[in-house]
Amino acid sequence: MTGALLLALLAVPHQESPFAHWPNSKAWPSAPGERHLRNIRQLTFGGQNAEAYWSKDGNWITFQTRQSPWPDEQIIVMRADGSGKTLMSTGLGRCTCSYFTPNNQWLYFSSTHERNTGAQEAVDMSKGYVWRVNPDFALYRQRLGPSPNTKARMALMPVVKMNGYVAETTIAPNGKYMVFTGDWEGDIDIYRANLDGSGMTRLTDVAGYDGGPFISWDSKVIVYRRGPFDDDQDKQDYIDLHKQHLVRPKRMDLWIMDSMGRHKRQVTHLPGASFAPFMHPDGKRIIFASNYEDPKGREFDLYTVRKDGTGVERITTSPDFDGFPMFSRDGKKVVWASNRHGSVPHETNIFVADWVE
Repeated sequence: MTGALLLALLAVPHQESPFAHWPNSKAWPSAPGERHLRNIRQLTFGGQNAEAYWSKDGNWITFQTRQSPWPDEQIIVMRADGSGKTLMSTGLGRCTCSYFTPNNQWLYFSSTHERNTGAQEAVDMSKGYVWRVNPDFALYRQRLGPSPNTKARMALMPVVKMNGYVAETTIAPNGKYMVFTGDWEGDIDIYRANLDGSGMTRLTDVAGYDGGPFISWDSKVIVYRRGPFDDDQDKQDYIDLHKQHLVRPKRMDLWIMDSMGRHKRQVTHLPGASFAPFMHPDGKRIIFASNYEDPKGREFDLYTVRKDGTGVERITTSPDFDGFPMFSRDGKKVVWASNRHGSVPHETNIFVADWVE
């Protein structure tokens, strides 16, 4: 840890936890037509909360949140019932994409805190709907204490620091490798590495956006999103935006490959943007978020599709954003982020439900 960073950490005032007045959870009925979801419970209650992911044992959830007094999104761990919410990142900079190791000994996430302790630069929305590919992100890991919502007495450790974006990390349930998205070689691609960052291999090499990789529960398959080019102008738009550390997700489809990056195959051929794919433990279906029924709109819902691309089924019907779904290891529960039941417009919270076949 640098001296400047240590001073910055010591300068952060002690304040009451932003979760102190939240309930652990609140029950809600399923929306009409949500026949696969039962016993829905809301686990967060204000601000922006997203990218919630299960521990392998199904007892814990990690997610990112934007709350005062922190300048930007930070990483939180909680029990599966919403209790025990605990800050795991530094409280500085912007953090994203946290994931447990299968033995619950480490928490991995990306953060800008060493390169920029403040908030991420606002996206220029005059360019339309774009995502920032923040070059200040590097990958770190936090040693967990006796329970996964406690820190061991050791500093946050860097794992992968490059001259560019490093984020969207997920870890194989067998503990043998991780995958993440990076852009330091000039394109936005998916990489594989050992959990200490060694043995790095680039898994995608075709021009265009490849990202959001998730590893199946059997550790054999990687599902991800890819943004194709419609024409030369579309390709040039991608190149020009990437120079500004931006990407336009106007069209994205789901792809699948094996754990070594072989046998790549497109799964969906849908209009709009499909993202956040996660394989059901049965290895036959993928759950994902998409706006394909209204490609020019921003209402995303959850869907499932067979891995051969057939049988698309709508899962959520709320007229609000639903995204970032993940099945628990036993397939009995699903966690996701949604704008439903927000106290103010566009508030995003974490929800969990029993999955009903």
